[in-house]
Amino acid sequence: MTEMFTAIDPTTGEVVREVPTLDAAGLEAVLARADEAYEAWRRWSIDDRARVLRAIAAAMRDDVERLAMLMTQEMGKPLTEARGEVEKACWAAEHYAEHAAAYLAPEELASDATRSYVQHIPLGPVLGVLPWNAPFWLAFRFSAPALMAGNTCVMKHDRNVPGCAEAIAELVARVAEQHGAPRDILQNAPIGHALVEAALTDRRIRAVSLTGSDRAGAAVAQVAAREIKPAVLELGGSDPALVLADADLAHAADVITTMRIINAGQSCIAAKRVIVEASVYDEFVELYAERLAALVVGDPRSEETKVGPIARADLRENLHRQVTESVAQGARLHFGGEIPAGDGFFYPVTLLSDVEPGMTACSEETFGPVAVVMSAVNADAAVAMANDSPYGLAASVWTGSAERGERIAREIVAGQVAVNGIVKTDPRLPSGGVKRSGYGRELGPDGIREFVNRQQIWVGPART
Repeated sequence: MTEMFTAIDPTTGEVVREVPTLDAAGLEAVLARADEAYEAWRRWSIDDRARVLRAIAAAMRDDVERLAMLMTQEMGKPLTEARGEVEKACWAAEHYAEHAAAYLAPEELASDATRSYVQHIPLGPVLGVLPWNAPFWLAFRFSAPALMAGNTCVMKHDRNVPGCAEAIAELVARVAEQHGAPRDILQNAPIGHALVEAALTDRRIRAVSLTGSDRAGAAVAQVAAREIKPAVLELGGSDPALVLADADLAHAADVITTMRIINAGQSCIAAKRVIVEASVYDEFVELYAERLAALVVGDPRSEETKVGPIARADLRENLHRQVTESVAQGARLHFGGEIPAGDGFFYPVTLLSDVEPGMTACSEETFGPVAVVMSAVNADAAVAMANDSPYGLAASVWTGSAERGERIAREIVAGQVAVNGIVKTDPRLPSGGVKRSGYGRELGPDGIREFVNRQQIWVGPART
C-alpha cells in the first residue's frame, strides 16, 4: 500500500489533504529530471536565471491569498503571518536575482601566474530537507541561492505540508517553462524517511541542506559525511534574550513578545529563554505578562488572531509535558498551562517565571507559545546562563549602550546576535548556528557560496 502524506488542519483536527509518496522508481525519475535540467540550467547566464527568479516572485505575489491559505490550512499559521511569509519568499528570490552576480563574481588573487583567480561553479542537483513551520520561506531560503548559482533543487518537504510543497513546485515549473528554462529546476519529492538516504547517496545529488531537529541533522550529517558531500544544517535552538538593567524595558518587552510568539512560538529563532538582570526582574516580568496576556488566540483565518494552533497533536502534548514538568520543578505559572477543550490543537499563551537551569523548560527546546523568564544576578551571569545550552542558533541583548551590547554579543556562543532588536532571518545577512544548532550558513553572500565549487584558476603565459 502506498504511504500517504496527510495534512490535518490543526484548527479543526480534520484531514484536508492526502498526497501519495514516491516509491524508489518515482524518486529515480525525479533525480533523472533534476540531473537533466541541471545540464541545461548551469549554462544559463546569471542574468537569464535572474529573469526566471523575478518572474517566480511575481507569480507568487499574484497568488498570495491561495498560497497563504495553504499554510493556514496545513500548519495553522495565522493568515496575516502567512501572507507575510509569501512576501518574504518573494524577497529571497528577488534578492538573489539582484545580487547573485556580485556574490559569485570571480576573486582575483595575486600569484606567480599571469592571472590567478577563484571562480564559482555550480555543483549539481541539491537536496533540500525542509520542516513544516515556514513552508514557503524555508523552501526559498534553500532554493533561491542554489538556483541562482546554477544548481537544480530536489525538495523533500515535511509530510505535514504536502499542499504547500506541491504548490511551490508547480508554480516554479510553470514559470520556468514560460520563460524557456528547464521546467524541472525545482522538484517536489514527497518521500518517506527511508528514501531520504537513498536520495542523498545517489551520485546525482551533490549536496544537502536540512532545516530541522538536531536528531534529524545528525542522521543526515552522518550520511553526507560518509558520501563526502557538502551539507548545511540549520537545527534547533533554545535562544536566549538577555535583558540588562540599563535596557529600555518596555521596548524590550514589546519586541521579545513578538519574537516569542510569532508562528505560535513554533520557530527555531524564537526567544525561548528570557534572562533578566535581578535588579529589574520583577518589573520586566510584569511588563512581559501584560503583553502576553493581551494576545488573541483563535482561528488563524481571522484577521484578529495573533496566535494560532500548534501544528500537530503530538507537538501540543510534548509542549504541555514541558510546562507541567517545569511547574513541578518549581517554576511559577502566571497563566496558561492547560490544554483547552474543543477541536483543534490549540494551546494557550503561557508564562513561566522563576525558571532555573536544569528545569525542563530551560534544558529542552520549547516549540509553542510558552514564555520562560529567568533571573541572573548580573550581566556576566546572564551570559553564562545564555551559553549553558547545547544549542547556539541565535540570541539577543537588550541594553542602553549599543557598544556594551556588541561587546557582550562577542561572548555569546551563537550564530547570530541582535542588539536591541528582533532576531530574524534576512536574505542580505548570513544565518546559521553552532554547537547542536548546526553548521554552514544560509542567506547573504555566504549562503550562495555554500553550494558552489570554488574553483582556482591559474593562467600562465601563452607560448607559441
